Amino acid sequence: MNLAEGVQTVSFALLSLSVLGAALGVVSLNNVVYSAFLLGGTFVSIAGLYLLLNADFVATAQVLIYVGAVNVLILFAIMLVNKRQDFVPLPNSWIRKAATAIVCTGLFALLATMVLSTPWHISTVAAAGNEAIVVIGKHFFSDFLLPFEIASVLLLMALVGAVILARREFIPEEFAAEAEQPLLTLPERPRELVSSGSGNTPT
Repeated sequence: MNLAEGVQTVSFALLSLSVLGAALGVVSLNNVVYSAFLLGGTFVSIAGLYLLLNADFVATAQVLIYVGAVNVLILFAIMLVNKRQDFVPLPNSWIRKAATAIVCTGLFALLATMVLSTPWHISTVAAAGNEAIVVIGKHFFSDFLLPFEIASVLLLMALVGAVILARREFIPEEFAAEAEQPLLTLPERPRELVSSGSGNTPT
């Protein structure tokens, strides 16, 4: 093992631990804001794994789309909603925890089986660097143009839904008092202003 392989192995181990630690923090913390920040850390660590695989375009898209768009949108939705509600223990919560553990164990077993049974050796040399970006761009605007546009429409729908969910329905008391007045009416002018101004009117 030379120096380059050793650096790659250490980088892979550190990024893997970062992904696992941040992902566990997302699902285990009670504070939703901290979970959202750790989700961004998970996305950045996954982008680092893509860089180790020489997938520059996928790593850049990971940072721009998931960290710069999706995670920021989640943070904006959390901060705009600002729903201060503590977690309340639910009755028979152990049933949900057991069901979650069963589903997670099944997914882990399925993914582990897929990783062990898939031949990861690549016989042909794939395009790397700028050539890969050119090939991906050609496929995006030729073979996969419809899925690409549908994905953009789905992201727009998610953005509109986040804005609707984050809209505040709270009206302050001073605005609520003004709203109780009948419409299409003008407030009465103060009498002292009328009397003081009448002496200055020309005759």
